[in-house]
Amino acid sequence: EKVLGFKPGNTDVTSGELELAGYVDIFNQMADKFGFKYIISSLRESHSASNNDWSACIMDGQTREFYHSRKYHIAPIVDRVGGGDAFSSGLIYALMNNYKPRDVVNFAVASSVMKHSIHGDTNITDVESIQRLMNQSFDVQR
Repeated sequence: EKVLGFKPGNTDVTSGELELAGYVDIFNQMADKFGFKYIISSLRESHSASNNDWSACIMDGQTREFYHSRKYHIAPIVDRVGGGDAFSSGLIYALMNNYKPRDVVNFAVASSVMKHSIHGDTNITDVESIQRLMNQSFDVQR
């Protein structure tokens, strides 16, 4: 919003109130203005420092198909440091492995959610664990 001038509707990130229709609108504007192949945003709903909801959305810049990932409730958060890096690396991994856009965003979010449960800034997990969480059949195996 501050750099490019796009504001997602009535979304208020400080209160954790999201308006997905606003993201569809700004993603369409970004696709029109910049011609992006994909537009992606993580979405943190912060209830407190250790209690968040976490999801993301993606739009295919060509077809304009929009997907909102599964929303995870994370409480208590073990460590937020590295959560964005885990999201980005999950996103890159899924894109490089030709996941469909819906699976790209769900894999990236699941990767970040896994990191929120690990001390330190490194996401010490594996692809199979992320996929199990993404597919809602996760059991912790440490």
